[in-house]
Amino acid sequence: MGRLQDKVAVITGGAGGIGKVTAKRFLEEGASVVLVDLFEEALAEAKKELGDNVLTVQADVSKEEDVKNYVKKTMDTYGKIDIFFNNAGIEGKVAPITEQKVEDLDKVLAVNVRGVFLGLQNVLPVMISQKSGSIINTSSVAGLSGSPNVSPYIASKHAVVGLTKAAAVENAAYGIRVNSIHPSPVNTRMMRSLEGGLKVDEATLAKSIPLGRYGESEDISNLVLFLASDESTFITGSQYRVDGGMAAL
Repeated sequence: MGRLQDKVAVITGGAGGIGKVTAKRFLEEGASVVLVDLFEEALAEAKKELGDNVLTVQADVSKEEDVKNYVKKTMDTYGKIDIFFNNAGIEGKVAPITEQKVEDLDKVLAVNVRGVFLGLQNVLPVMISQKSGSIINTSSVAGLSGSPNVSPYIASKHAVVGLTKAAAVENAAYGIRVNSIHPSPVNTRMMRSLEGGLKVDEATLAKSIPLGRYGESEDISNLVLFLASDESTFITGSQYRVDGGMAAL
């Protein structure tokens, strides 16, 4: 029996690097998986790679009707949600605060904060009725410290910590666990974008990580699997760094 045997998992940002690798891991452990993403072509490619035990739903996580729809489609297909990997996010514009526009801030907050909030708001009632569930919110090392030139992203990822703690306290009595993960730079499309904006390469940024490299999506999925599984039943409201030692500096 797998660690997630017969469980149903919803993953937002599911066609991206971390989302897709985590989906593969969940499937290997016996779960049925619902992949939610903005990009239909990427979803189709992910389903082709992952197989028939995957339901894909195109959605903009910042839009309430889209969030309601992916929850409804999951319930119509599987009748429950055991795991919610609230993972969708964007990096935003790389520039100092004085050069960020209000619309730059609004765009990042819409996905990274409102998207997380709406996911919680619509998945939690399902889990409350079940009196069980595990939610993993993707923040970042940027949600626990400061960094120049990405202030909307920093603000949004700090907000995810607050939402995680509030949801954990509100829903502990229902047997629902809510935790956040905080990756270092990970070898995905988002880091290619940030490298371009910051005008630095991977080798330079990796020097700030004691283990000397970026994380890989598999490194993140290992932690998400643990938090999704019954091995973490006494853990809620916590922040988990996957950062190659950055917190030790």
